[in-house]
Amino acid sequence: MKIKFGASLLSWITPQWTPEAGKYAIEKTAEAGFDLIEILLPTSMQFDTQTVKKQLDDNRLEAVCSLNLPKEKHIAFYPEEATRLIKEAINKTSELETDFLGGVLHGGLGAFSGEPLKESEINVITDVWSEISDYAATKGVNIGIEPINRYESYVCNTAKNVLDLIERIGKNNLFLHLDTFHMNIEENNFYDPVILAGNKLKHVHMTDSHRGMLGEGTVNWQEFFQALKDIDFEGNLVLENFSSSVPGMQSMVSLWQTSPYNESDLALGSLKFMKKHLS
Repeated sequence: MKIKFGASLLSWITPQWTPEAGKYAIEKTAEAGFDLIEILLPTSMQFDTQTVKKQLDDNRLEAVCSLNLPKEKHIAFYPEEATRLIKEAINKTSELETDFLGGVLHGGLGAFSGEPLKESEINVITDVWSEISDYAATKGVNIGIEPINRYESYVCNTAKNVLDLIERIGKNNLFLHLDTFHMNIEENNFYDPVILAGNKLKHVHMTDSHRGMLGEGTVNWQEFFQALKDIDFEGNLVLENFSSSVPGMQSMVSLWQTSPYNESDLALGSLKFMKKHLS
């Protein structure tokens, strides 16, 4: 297996990007001993890639990018607006000289039609993603599409939903981006989705059922890590667990209970947990 361990920007700050907050998150990620940081791009795309690239280089840290489509860029409803935003995110990813953009890219967070996904909507999404994947290929960027739970989207809730979409589109730079929090809600277990994905799995958000310390919730980590070993996983394992010690985080991610760990202890403990299970 060839694995890089990362921390999300959200391990240290809320998503409201500022140059100062970004610098802080990059420094904290490097100090904690991670290989890379996942930078959640602001939907405004007010993001100075030259400055961020220097900060990454100064801290000898790699980066990948992610984007969560907002409601007003829901592909099935607003395909042109969504296409423009995702292409902007691909540009930022390329400018950072990294080759991966993940996130909730199948539909807007919190956007619902009130019905299951329709064939007509699938056709729109397929057309949009055929164009986007071709554009990403010209920039040398691979895309990871993240299924999320039923309370946040009706488009892609499971690994199979995303893999079926990827197969339909037929482009080789589209991959699966899993998140163990959402898997804990939507999948039957933690083994089969990973096996089903095989080498189409390139990126994972590592978080327990309560978004806290890995190993202290209800996620079946033994099953999940065994699956990673069985597919000889090559990709990124990125922490996306949250601490209430980060100002503004509780309201941002509905983290109403006080966390038993501050952000540094949570990141360090979770990194140790991952490395122990994959040693």
